[in-house]
Amino acid sequence: MLVANLVFEIHDGWAWFVVIANGLAGVWVLASGWVDWLRTRAMWWFVVVAQLTIFVQVGLGVWMVAAQDIQPQQFHMFYGFVAVIAVGILYSYRSQLKGKLHLLYGLGELFLMGLAIRAMIVGA
Repeated sequence: MLVANLVFEIHDGWAWFVVIANGLAGVWVLASGWVDWLRTRAMWWFVVVAQLTIFVQVGLGVWMVAAQDIQPQQFHMFYGFVAVIAVGILYSYRSQLKGKLHLLYGLGELFLMGLAIRAMIVGA
């Protein structure tokens, strides 16, 4: 029971990290579309890290449901899985929208932030 409580607390706190990381990544990438000196390799690494936070969050949630038999609100899980799918969609469109890459990833990261916020709202 102690492990279940610990994983729940990590999942709960990590949600804010997901929201903040993806929001900052979105703003950074959008701003880099207009300000050249913001376009750095570090920006793209930050995007990768921000997107990986989603996979960690969903993994923690899946572990709680599978191993601890915790049943969250149905739409809470829906928003988590949509976020994972959205990461894949963003990645798959990067070559087709090469000229609008900053717009794609900037708005995409803000969309991911919104999904995380929505998951937090319905999961509360």
